[in-house]
Amino acid sequence: MATVLSMPGGSNAPMLNAALPARALVEALPDTVIVADAEGRIAYVNPAVTALLGHDPADLLGRPLQVLMPERLRRGHGEGFSRYRATGEGKLVGATTQVPALHAAGHEVPIDLTLSRLEPTGGRSSQDALVVAVLRDASTTILLERQFEVSRYLAATLRVTAALTEAPDSVVAFAQLLPTLCTELDWDAATLWQPDEDSRRLVHTRTWEAPGASVRALAADSATRTFARGEGLPGLAWLHREPVVVEDLWTDPRFLRPAAARLDAVRTGVAFPVMRGDTLLAVCELFSREQREVPAELLDVLAHAGRQIGQFLARLHAESEVRELADTLQRSLLPSHLPAIPGMGLAARYRPGGGSALVGGDTYDVMPLPDGRWMILIADVCGTGAEAAAVTALARHTARAAAAAGQPGEVLCAVNTALLREQRGGPLRFVTACCLVLEATDGGHVARVSVAGHPLPLLRSADGAVTEVGAPGRPLGIDAGVHFDEATVVLPRGAMLVLYTDGVTEARDRAGDQFGEDGLARVLRQLPSGDPELAVATVAAAVEQQVIGSPHEADDLAVLALGVPAAPPS
Repeated sequence: MATVLSMPGGSNAPMLNAALPARALVEALPDTVIVADAEGRIAYVNPAVTALLGHDPADLLGRPLQVLMPERLRRGHGEGFSRYRATGEGKLVGATTQVPALHAAGHEVPIDLTLSRLEPTGGRSSQDALVVAVLRDASTTILLERQFEVSRYLAATLRVTAALTEAPDSVVAFAQLLPTLCTELDWDAATLWQPDEDSRRLVHTRTWEAPGASVRALAADSATRTFARGEGLPGLAWLHREPVVVEDLWTDPRFLRPAAARLDAVRTGVAFPVMRGDTLLAVCELFSREQREVPAELLDVLAHAGRQIGQFLARLHAESEVRELADTLQRSLLPSHLPAIPGMGLAARYRPGGGSALVGGDTYDVMPLPDGRWMILIADVCGTGAEAAAVTALARHTARAAAAAGQPGEVLCAVNTALLREQRGGPLRFVTACCLVLEATDGGHVARVSVAGHPLPLLRSADGAVTEVGAPGRPLGIDAGVHFDEATVVLPRGAMLVLYTDGVTEARDRAGDQFGEDGLARVLRQLPSGDPELAVATVAAAVEQQVIGSPHEADDLAVLALGVPAAPPS
């Protein structure tokens, strides 16, 4: 008759060679094998128990199995053991189960346990059946599982952060936070609470629910509540500044909305704070319909995510404030509105650049002179950002102060002197500009034009012909002894003069080709008339079309057109 051994996993395998000593094979196994008799006492244990649980095999013989169990698992063991020994039926039968075992030093060790029943032979009663248990260290498996879970949680929070980076401001980011968190971390609903500065309480700002997971009662209840620090689940997260778990929302007194949770059939909740340093930005609550344990690894990830999201949202808020400040500064460099020049049409467009600089260096201005004439200026400062904005403001205000001289060349000389006086050790901030002084005549208008390193204005005649006017000059802010020539340009009825910055002509398409002076002239020639508003709108649209899909950074641009109507007003 073949000798039978209990193998790991609960299977029985006959020995292939009866000469092989069964005891030697079992004792050579790396897994711990324990055989218990009818009384539940240890009849045999192999040497592997020493490495796993710290016991000498000889010391365990004759002792009850409970010696290897934590205290909390010993109750009820005897009845269950007797039933399994007699019938082979039990809760742990049929699969390897992860349970804690008690080490000789007193601490618990996670093990994978497999049970089998060794039937009695020789006509003995079933009451004489032996129980064979195979124990395997589960620490490595548990560690790997936890590492996998942590990796999954971290990957989810990275996807949350990545989704938030697409938000243009903190308001949109907060709106995206809840659905992204729930989707990535497998929760059914979420609420967002933010501190109210006046009441110093948390106020409900948003509820999100997964498809098919309606939480109307919870949303309605939350909308009527506020929480002080330490009050309710959100207030506890605020107080402790770390995630707080309520595994049973229906019975835990810390959760103050149990009736709503019952109506919506949500059982488990976790709240975590969104922090910027020591400042609370928000508290997020996540809810699950399933009552579940929230592992410590997830709490650690949520705590980290709360800090990371807080830093990101704070940065978004700061960037939004900077953009608002930059917009205000940019508007201060442009006229709030264009004045009405008698007998002339006037229109302008400005578009900021597409780079990281928040303030551009382009500007234009139109102002009346005391004698009834008008000064018109367009300028482009080298560079962008705060320093360029300061130079732009200096150029614009100096031009206004010098405009009383009435000569465009003298205005540009005054700006040049001011720029040279303000130059310091930083990068050279030169300026290109075009200045004209406009005067009404019996037959239309006359403009005296001076140019300092700027693109020459384009004159569109009533028949659609387009020509450059003026003479090139040196940019401002480089040399002290410069002189700027003046050109006289007659504007009869139907004529239009267009001033622009190089952001128009240097706009590049996908292939890197520039819009160019020829492109601008072509757009002006194709216009049905010399209407300034139509002209600036068409030029701006053509440039926008040029840069669609372009990898090249777009410069800011300004375009200003003034024209004499083809027919006098009736």
